[in-house]
Amino acid sequence: MRYVALGLLAASSAFAAPAMAQDNPNFTGPRVGVVAGYDAVRPGSSEDSDIDGDNQTVDGFLYGVDVGYDFAVSGAVLGVEAELTDSTGKVNPNRTDPNYFGYGRVAPGRDIYVGVRAGVLATPQTLVYAKAGYTNAKLNVTGVNGAVDLKRNYELDGFRVGAGVEQAISENTYAKLEYRYSNYSKADFRFGDGTTTDRFDVDTDRHQVLVGVGMRF
Repeated sequence: MRYVALGLLAASSAFAAPAMAQDNPNFTGPRVGVVAGYDAVRPGSSEDSDIDGDNQTVDGFLYGVDVGYDFAVSGAVLGVEAELTDSTGKVNPNRTDPNYFGYGRVAPGRDIYVGVRAGVLATPQTLVYAKAGYTNAKLNVTGVNGAVDLKRNYELDGFRVGAGVEQAISENTYAKLEYRYSNYSKADFRFGDGTTTDRFDVDTDRHQVLVGVGMRF
């Protein structure tokens, strides 16, 4: 009997780590939250990123909302998520070079993201994760006086990858810190009357560092 008990104890210990995520409700179920942070859009490696000695990065403040659903599988946490954000970034409208930033004078607009993430528990209250998915972003055309013309824009398609840490504040609330990299490889130009150009190749990078808070239901 003692050997049977020891065997059961060893078996339970072997399965303790995989079961931790499954038994922990802090990181499973539907969630909704808000995000905010640093946003930087710039030409990719195949494009000129330094015209007349000026750095072409468009910096701004990222803000938006996200939703997702997470579930436990064999000790890991898997999830699907979607996000809608905007940015305050804007180029210098006083440049005379029409090729600035490779698109003319533009300002980052709304960004839609859908993807998946996978993570493991570093502690019962801390999730470390990686993510990947599809992103569709707008670059709004700006006038010479710096005003944003929302009726004309570039619409870019690409992919996003990232990593982050999520901390459970309680069973129903959490906070997170996340870095993401996006690359856009296709775009079209949309006119005010709704017509668009044919899709063309682009190479545009986006780096973002954000914090978020949310609730689970």
